[in-house]
Amino acid sequence: MGSKYKKCTSLEIAFIVLFVLMTMVAVAVIAVSFVKNESTSDVDSKPTEVFTSYYQIGAGRADCTGPIADLPMMGYANPDQTTAGLHNRLYSRAFIVADPNNSKRVVFVSADIGMVSQKLRLEVLIRLKSKYGNLYRQDNVVLSGTHTHSGPAGYFQYTLCLITSKGYIKPSINALINGIIKSIDIAHKNMKAGRIFINKGEVEGSNINRSPYSYLQNPEGERARYKSNTDKELVLLKMVDLDGHGIGTLSWFAVHPVSMNNTNHLVSSDNMGYASYLFEQEKNTDSLPGQGPFVAAFASSNLGDVSSNILGPHCVNTGETCDNPDSTCPVGGSSMCMSVGPGMDMFESTAIIGRNIYNKAKELSRTATREIKGPINFAHQWVNMTDVTVQFNSTHTGRTCKPALGYSFAAGTTDGVGAFNFTQGTVDGDPFWDAIRDILLRTPSNETKDCHHPKPILFSTGEMTKPLPWHPDIVDVQILTLGTLAIAAVPGEFTTMSGRRLREAVKRELESTESLKDVDVVVSGLCNVYTHYITTYEEYQVQRYEAASTIYGPHSLSAYIQQFKSLAKAIAENSVDQLPKGPEPPNFSDKKLIPLLFDNPVDKKPNNTAFGDVVIDVQRSYRLGDVAEVTFVSANPRNSVTSMADGTFLTVEKYENATGNWIVTYNDASWETRLYWKKAPKGHSNVTVAWHIPYSAELGTYKMRHFGHFKTQQFLKPIFTPYEGSSSPFEVRN
Repeated sequence: MGSKYKKCTSLEIAFIVLFVLMTMVAVAVIAVSFVKNESTSDVDSKPTEVFTSYYQIGAGRADCTGPIADLPMMGYANPDQTTAGLHNRLYSRAFIVADPNNSKRVVFVSADIGMVSQKLRLEVLIRLKSKYGNLYRQDNVVLSGTHTHSGPAGYFQYTLCLITSKGYIKPSINALINGIIKSIDIAHKNMKAGRIFINKGEVEGSNINRSPYSYLQNPEGERARYKSNTDKELVLLKMVDLDGHGIGTLSWFAVHPVSMNNTNHLVSSDNMGYASYLFEQEKNTDSLPGQGPFVAAFASSNLGDVSSNILGPHCVNTGETCDNPDSTCPVGGSSMCMSVGPGMDMFESTAIIGRNIYNKAKELSRTATREIKGPINFAHQWVNMTDVTVQFNSTHTGRTCKPALGYSFAAGTTDGVGAFNFTQGTVDGDPFWDAIRDILLRTPSNETKDCHHPKPILFSTGEMTKPLPWHPDIVDVQILTLGTLAIAAVPGEFTTMSGRRLREAVKRELESTESLKDVDVVVSGLCNVYTHYITTYEEYQVQRYEAASTIYGPHSLSAYIQQFKSLAKAIAENSVDQLPKGPEPPNFSDKKLIPLLFDNPVDKKPNNTAFGDVVIDVQRSYRLGDVAEVTFVSANPRNSVTSMADGTFLTVEKYENATGNWIVTYNDASWETRLYWKKAPKGHSNVTVAWHIPYSAELGTYKMRHFGHFKTQQFLKPIFTPYEGSSSPFEVRN
């Protein structure tokens, strides 16, 4: 709220003096508590200055898992990779920071999803408008995806992603909308006075460049300024209340969450989600996963060419390296070239990378002393990215193109290979595939071919409009600033060098006036709308996967830098109100978005059984480190997507001798549990609950339970009835 000034009476002056004295005493008490009670304070290293201002801060977390059966996963675009169970739950994590001095506030949401779609963002904004009026809008709300490749698809409105997602799936997008809104609601209700500290440090052994040949095309002098071909730095914001107690942490790190590979069928938040899990479990003591007030988000950054499979690409059939410009193997070609590691399997790899990220974040949180202060600002525009003129200098310009995908897009990456005979680094078309394209889809115009050169166009998506446009034309560009921290919210996957150039450009522009100095800039990836990749102009020339997926042409990065510089300048000069809003994107109605996933049939069970009955029971006893399993007669988990939001499909419960009660010790959000759903013909199915017993587990008597809903039909109306089942008790011993 804005301040109102008037002349003060003597009584008012006396009151102000008394208030100042009381405030000084309160500050002294807080300072003493920092020194004397470190065990209850989240600030281990204290700044010497006494703070004179604070933010209002709120953090919230909510489930956004969605359907865990039958849906395609969003990320690898592998039609055979459909959900069939649960590794761990997906969450939306929201942070609200408000400036009590100027009434401005910003919302940043990091969700455990592949990417934020335009449809998802627009629907969330509609819900926020109906709930909060004009408080949370397109210009002060950022939605970011962690980029896990193991979450349900079906929440897009453009044709290309609709095809790979089995169309528009309402239960999937509803779970995301509800989870995001709920996390913002929780953050809004929990807002309190607090402080924000920033810290940065390098995470070792956790990412590699999966297109090093492309990276080498960048100027040698530019590359010489950096010691690595990936960004190793993790940037962390530590949020505490005025007593120093932790509210949450928000971090950015550049790595693809692809430790869970394209053979996985369990919904999973992957390595970044596991880092959140570890941090939150440490802070929310005695709470089950997904519960407790402390929120730890690990958001994506410029991860476009960055892999978590740090052992690098090797030929699956021979074991030899295939780290070459085309990522091909002597036998089997590109389909045999895959990156792996560092673990023995994808679960171990996820754990190793996630723990590395968490360990660095924990260290940075413990040692953070540099406080963020200053006003909050934000700037946002909608931009038609198909028609941007880039002004390189006074005589030379470039322009962006209508969207198109190149041949190397179909080759995939070493994290998840493509199909047929496509290879990365393709700069020439193929008569056979050109003919197939021209017959089934559309022949690209000469204008589009020339604009995208040297990309050989496989899909001219910007010229394909049936049944709906295949790619977005209108995209969001957005910057949030908290004091001297700027968050550049980018609508896609910037490569390492692309992100570096954007950060430097935004930093220079923000520091061009006296109002902002020593600005930290983070690139926050996969925000607000998905536009695939953004490479540098030099990387674009060799047309590996990332370049072939740079849909607006070779000058895409320059266009984005130009747009973000304009936003930064407006913030620096306090002229955001003069920025044009830009052309508003379409929000296609649900009637136009075709579902391609049929409703699941009514559930069936074997004769003389009930849903929840045990098919294969547990053993009588297990040792620490063993895997306990039980299989139940089950129904399709899609029946439970609404009922199980913030719920659980399984529990592991321990018997307490003192009370005679069974206590839930693990749920389906726990790292140690997994749920496998096995589909059988004619509506039959089984669920297997697996508990990987950790060495830290208490010895004693346990049982495992499963919860679900079975579907019946009455007068063409589906009816969902809850059921549950339990294993026999078993012992866990040394």
